[in-house]
Amino acid sequence: MGLLQLLSYFAILLFIVVVTAKMVKIARMPLHLRWDLYPIPHEKGRGSYGGSYFEEVDWWTKPMNFSLISEISAMAKEIILVQSVYHNNRSLWIFSFPFHFGMYCLIGFMVMLVAGAIFQATGVVIGSDSPNTLAVIIFHLTKIFGLVGWVLSIIGGIGLFFSRLFRAEMRNASVISDYTNLLLLLAVFISGLAAAFTVDSNYVALRGFVQSLITLKPAGVLPGAVTVQLWLWAALMIYFPYTHMTHLFGKYFTYHKVRWEDAPNIKGSKIEATVNKALGYKINWSAPHIKTGATWAEAATEETAKDE
Repeated sequence: MGLLQLLSYFAILLFIVVVTAKMVKIARMPLHLRWDLYPIPHEKGRGSYGGSYFEEVDWWTKPMNFSLISEISAMAKEIILVQSVYHNNRSLWIFSFPFHFGMYCLIGFMVMLVAGAIFQATGVVIGSDSPNTLAVIIFHLTKIFGLVGWVLSIIGGIGLFFSRLFRAEMRNASVISDYTNLLLLLAVFISGLAAAFTVDSNYVALRGFVQSLITLKPAGVLPGAVTVQLWLWAALMIYFPYTHMTHLFGKYFTYHKVRWEDAPNIKGSKIEATVNKALGYKINWSAPHIKTGATWAEAATEETAKDE
């Protein structure tokens, strides 16, 4: 088994372990500050105007009307269309949308590669002339997702990089990692497009390498452009978990545990227990209105006593 295969296994394992550890850490963090940020799309019949179940008399005695369809619709608009950027920074959205949509296509591209590799491992030919209809569909979807993904991601990535470089408001808010993240992503995207156009238009070599990872067999000799592409992919997977690009997974908490988390805090509830636990945490910083070493409950009680 070659070095590139071993590196790929290491990169995949590291990616899964570190990202999972990050998400578990976030999930175990103390309860967020409950701001009741409206509109909340899962408020059935009220999300469109920013209403909530608090409008009901004796709301705590009535069941909440939850709309999963409205929530999924709102998530889809944000994830696929980058809706918040469109409404708040239209000039940035011009590049942000193709960048993100292109990466979603590349996720589909990788899914098709894996599916094709599994089919090949069972003896099914992947190609436009394959006798297996599903194999033909996988072949064409791989090419479509790949081409659209590479092109849109490159256009969006270049636009975002130069926006950060030349727009003062973005340059002042950027750090070195913002640029290095984009440069590494662009290197991966450009290498993928170059390999597809020069030596692997049908992704035979790339699919074969994925098959070798699945079957634990040697990959054989790969074209130089494909080898470069795979080294860059491995580098990205090793680098990715240690950057803020993990917001790809962290957005679940941003929306469901901060912006849209409106479960009632009633006596005997899980939220009440979590709040009580948080009130017992010690304060390790000080300010004119905060005493170091006190608990949050003591600080809140002290402030209340002063106000009275």
